[in-house]
Amino acid sequence: MKSTIWKFFKRSILVLFILATIYLVNLFWFKPFFINHFYNKIFVEFALESPQMISGMGYKFKYDKLDDNSQAANDKSLEMLKEDYAMLHEYDRNDFSGQELISYDILDFFLKDQMDSIEFEDYGYSQSQKSGNYMGIVGFMSNIHKIDDTGDAEDYISRLSQVGTSFDNTIIQVKKEQANGVIPPDFIIKKMLDNMHNIRDPELKDNELVKDFTQKLDKLKDLDSDTRAQLNLQLIETIEQTVQPAYDRMIAFYEELLTHADSRAGVWKFPKGAEYYQHRVKSSTTTNYTPEYLHNLGLQEVDRIVAEIKSILEKQGIETAFNPIGKILNDMSKDPKFLYQDSDEGRMQVIDDYQTIIDEIDAKMGDIFGILPKGKVEVKPVPAYKEKTAAGGYYESPSMDGSRPGRFYANLYDLTATPKFAMRTLAYHEAVPGHHFQLAIQNELEGLPMFRGFIGFGSFVEGWALYAERLAAELGFQKDPFSDIGRLQAELLRAVRLVVDTGIHHSKWTREQAIKYMSDTTGFADSDVESEIERYIVWPGQALSYKVGMLKILELRAKAKQELGDKYDIKDFHTTVLMNGSLPLTLLEQQIDAYIAQTLANS
Repeated sequence: MKSTIWKFFKRSILVLFILATIYLVNLFWFKPFFINHFYNKIFVEFALESPQMISGMGYKFKYDKLDDNSQAANDKSLEMLKEDYAMLHEYDRNDFSGQELISYDILDFFLKDQMDSIEFEDYGYSQSQKSGNYMGIVGFMSNIHKIDDTGDAEDYISRLSQVGTSFDNTIIQVKKEQANGVIPPDFIIKKMLDNMHNIRDPELKDNELVKDFTQKLDKLKDLDSDTRAQLNLQLIETIEQTVQPAYDRMIAFYEELLTHADSRAGVWKFPKGAEYYQHRVKSSTTTNYTPEYLHNLGLQEVDRIVAEIKSILEKQGIETAFNPIGKILNDMSKDPKFLYQDSDEGRMQVIDDYQTIIDEIDAKMGDIFGILPKGKVEVKPVPAYKEKTAAGGYYESPSMDGSRPGRFYANLYDLTATPKFAMRTLAYHEAVPGHHFQLAIQNELEGLPMFRGFIGFGSFVEGWALYAERLAAELGFQKDPFSDIGRLQAELLRAVRLVVDTGIHHSKWTREQAIKYMSDTTGFADSDVESEIERYIVWPGQALSYKVGMLKILELRAKAKQELGDKYDIKDFHTTVLMNGSLPLTLLEQQIDAYIAQTLANS
């Protein structure tokens, strides 16, 4: 009897092993049996190729590695993209419903956009004054690479030992762009060189990586002095022998590239520049709008918003008939009553006040949101090495494991660019209920394919954040008329972006022409205007997403209100918008239509 049971058991194990083998072979080499497994297969494949992405998720797998940015790795990624796109279409879309169908459509849209990008693979500026490997490595090591023990510290040094190879691969990529006639304008390269020198030139004691490493080691209370000294010595040797020479090579390369650059700002100067810009417009807005349509839309929105601002100003006794709105707003921003003291104490006060604004509105969000993010937001200053070229503020998502909260970085470089009447709107956009709500909730989605927690569409992400500015005002958080002017000035900026982005890249505006239009219209500080325009120059189309997304969300909210009448509940609307993560605008509209139909059917 025992022998029979044992034989049956062994046969069962053998069958299970064969079935598991078939499943795993299909999962990793062929079409997985279940589409959710296919979704996760894609995500795992992509994540395994990006140690830095894994670290950003809060995991320490491949913690001693930087991403492989070689041409061979890039070619491998392109082949994976093509294979995954083809395999997705081996599944019959008609077989799916609910979240499986949403996942299919999101991935289909995303992969199609990536496929369309292949034609322009070497067209964008892979390095710029706003982003790039030369800045990204410092931000990654400082903000993402945690040191909880000696092994983590050794991994930190190991990663820095790979910077030379990583930078050399970056130069190879930029040379490919150069061969295509894609060279940044001379004024952009000069800003990049400034950034590189800001990282490279400080003495070692002031080096950002040395300071970061030392601060993290200081928090390890059980680390003996000999080990601490040895680790610090290894770090210094790695920086002197690998990191600094890598920056020297990068600087030398861009100094030589500068001799080939000119001052033309738009991508129209590239071969197939018009086609490339139309692709960027479609990718950024998830629409088929043309540059001409968006340019005219921007002009119309500028006129509407300016009229609203003038109405508020006149109610405050401020004459608007004899000066451009930009001058009036610029004069307001210089009024001492709206400015902080230009000192360390003043900068700390800015951080504290931003935190107060965020905490105040966060306490009320349960009234209008059916789902709330688990994590909170902390406010930090933009790191000194990039504050000169960074935006007025930006947001960084929390880690998946919850160990790192959401972060709103405030730029304290030029305090005249942070008038008090503009602070509420920026906090609502970057933190609550803007980026933090949308991105943190997306990170926390459960029961969905992993890629749904990470994928992002600019028109949705930025459109939501701009909608959040308006929502905060509707809820009464902009009681002060000057703060409401700050809100409208921020919305005016997004309308102006439609005009200047299309102006630069489609209508052949110069940098100076775009700066003058934005300055005359918005009244923002000169430092902000220059930074904004140069951002649009190196990220063509990205700035279009804000206003396009906001207008679509407002349009869909108005539609829901009209069709549902007294059955409309803003909590349900916000839940429907946020519950699926980031969506192309076409899919968002489908979800709102389904929500309306379901609500009516249930009544």
